[in-house]
Amino acid sequence: MTDQPVNYVIIVGPQGAGKGTQAAAVAPQLGLEHVATGDLFRAILKSDSELGDEVRQYYDQGALVPDDLTIRVLFAHIEQLQRGRPDLTGVLLDGFPRNAAQAEALDSALAERGEAISAVVLVDVPRDELMKRLTGRLICADCGATYHREFNPPASEGACDQCGGELFQRSDDTPEAVEKRLGIYYEQTEPILDHYREQGILIEVDGNREINTVTKAILESLKQRVSN
Repeated sequence: MTDQPVNYVIIVGPQGAGKGTQAAAVAPQLGLEHVATGDLFRAILKSDSELGDEVRQYYDQGALVPDDLTIRVLFAHIEQLQRGRPDLTGVLLDGFPRNAAQAEALDSALAERGEAISAVVLVDVPRDELMKRLTGRLICADCGATYHREFNPPASEGACDQCGGELFQRSDDTPEAVEKRLGIYYEQTEPILDHYREQGILIEVDGNREINTVTKAILESLKQRVSN
């Protein structure tokens, strides 16, 4: 590892807010590595390592991975990144923490390393807009092409432009399923915003705009907090 300080930036927002898209766009422009914890776990489950074996035990039982193990996986990955990228200025965490307990565990782990979170970016989108975005998706049953009833509709209703296959809505994109998914976010994840607001590191960005406009707003808000 290098002695260069690591910037830890967290991006948070409800499903449909576009935080994954924004993280992928913003990270390289700031010299940050985009670390999506979902991808991280998928990768480690395929690895032949002690940490991978520990994680698999919980997955095989259908149990949640404990926060302390999640943090060990996260920092093992960050240390590997530092060894391979001497120019690394930091990481942009996407998907963690998801609740107050995880936020406190991450704070403690960073404090033990003499580090801290530089900034937390909230991509804020009204709930009714999220419902519109998430419940409008349509998928072709034959070729898998995706559409949106409002933002990217097919030329002919119910039929795929590419192959003519029938379009359908996934069960987790129904209004009932989306309400449940958003409910979990507002109940478990939204409360951590006050935790970071009290620390003076929360940045709130209006995500109900064009993608490029949101990207520019995030970059502008972070450039003083993240040193390249």
